[in-house]
Amino acid sequence: MSTQYRYMLGNTIYHFRDLVNLMAKATPARSGDRLAGVIADSAEERTVAQMALAELPLKTFLNEALVPYEKDEITRLIIDSHDLSAFAPIAHLTVGDFRNWLLSDHATPGMLASIRDGVTPEMAAAVSKLMRNQDLILVAKKCHVSSAFRNTIGLPGHLSTRLQPNHPTDDVNGIAASMLDGLLYGSGDAVIGINPATDNVAQTVKLLKLMDEVIQKYAIPTQSCVLTHVTNTLEAIELGAPVDLVFQSIGGTEATNSSFGFDLSILAEAQEAALSLKRGTVGSNVMYFETGQGSALSANAHHGLDQQTCEARAYAVARRFDPLLINTVVGFIGPEYLFDGKEIIRAGLEDHFCGKLLGLPMGCDVCYTNHAEADQNDMDNLLTLLGVAGCSFIMGIPGSDDIMLNYQTTSFHDALYARRVLGLAAAPEFEGWLRKMAIFTDGPGHILNDQLPPAFSNLLARLPRGNHHA
Repeated sequence: MSTQYRYMLGNTIYHFRDLVNLMAKATPARSGDRLAGVIADSAEERTVAQMALAELPLKTFLNEALVPYEKDEITRLIIDSHDLSAFAPIAHLTVGDFRNWLLSDHATPGMLASIRDGVTPEMAAAVSKLMRNQDLILVAKKCHVSSAFRNTIGLPGHLSTRLQPNHPTDDVNGIAASMLDGLLYGSGDAVIGINPATDNVAQTVKLLKLMDEVIQKYAIPTQSCVLTHVTNTLEAIELGAPVDLVFQSIGGTEATNSSFGFDLSILAEAQEAALSLKRGTVGSNVMYFETGQGSALSANAHHGLDQQTCEARAYAVARRFDPLLINTVVGFIGPEYLFDGKEIIRAGLEDHFCGKLLGLPMGCDVCYTNHAEADQNDMDNLLTLLGVAGCSFIMGIPGSDDIMLNYQTTSFHDALYARRVLGLAAAPEFEGWLRKMAIFTDGPGHILNDQLPPAFSNLLARLPRGNHHA
């Protein structure tokens, strides 16, 4: 049975009908929760809900499921995979105590790693609701999570990028030009990943072969991915395509994932298929997941939960499959879910914190749509804050404008800025390749060579020249 929660402030008693309601009311304001009708009625009610949540024992989340166990495979995954021994050091804490412990010097990187399997997504979501932005940054910075395939991502002092060479018609020359542009700015160590304009198996195979040819020709220590549906990737593997990573957008409820056309068994099949190819050289993390606050609500599959708690539950799915990459596409769905720059920044920091606390190699697509109340300065702010917080990777797109998906994100130049101002390096193997290829100079910092590297200039010199007209 659901438990009712109450909190007395002065002479006023506030009632919260159940844990779902308490979590929603305690969440910092955002447009998606307002759309869903679960937001606090006032700033006072939100503060009271946060105070009530702070007094809640962490054990409560093991005894009261936010989505019924018998109706949702994500809930079953969370409960059945929970590690009681890892939970033991924090089992006596309330949510508020847990916040204070996370911020203390007792919560070292090693200690945080040892408890991660004892922290459920709901615990992570709950404690994030009590935190200021700087708290989210401080704790995430202490959570060290790395993954590997052809290079090593997420090491302290490093920031990787996904080179995203999307094209509105999947033109191979346009894609190749964007890939070259990104590589010349040091982008692409997380993955070279294409969102196909034409999403079918044949196109997936074609794009995989294009990227693999470039990676093999220049011996680039990175991996490629076509961001198509998991079932398309499975078919591509059966056809002998050079698949490095399996991609899938995921949500925090079974109903959300059903609306996306998959379940956990399909992800398990795809992971096994990708592992059987043995294409990694320094590691075997073969999965790539994307998430985003609001996806469950847009699928009418949120079970009355606030969107940030739903988002955190998606990380249980990701954790089950030991991914190379996971990123929250934080402002992509639109202002119906995150209205403005302030809400996008807060959501990005929450998602990154929850993912890292749960042991995930967390990245962020620092982005917004053109009808949101946000601009590139807001994205600069979030990019910088995430860089400070130890974000594993961000996006790299020509001019920060994705001409296929029609949204604004971070450019190759933005990634270079973040590395320079924060003193961060690319993945070690990729960093060495950049200097070997004379893309960066051999000196300190990320200084681009003022001449086109010989390997690429020789290739461009062989391209046919068109007729020039006055």
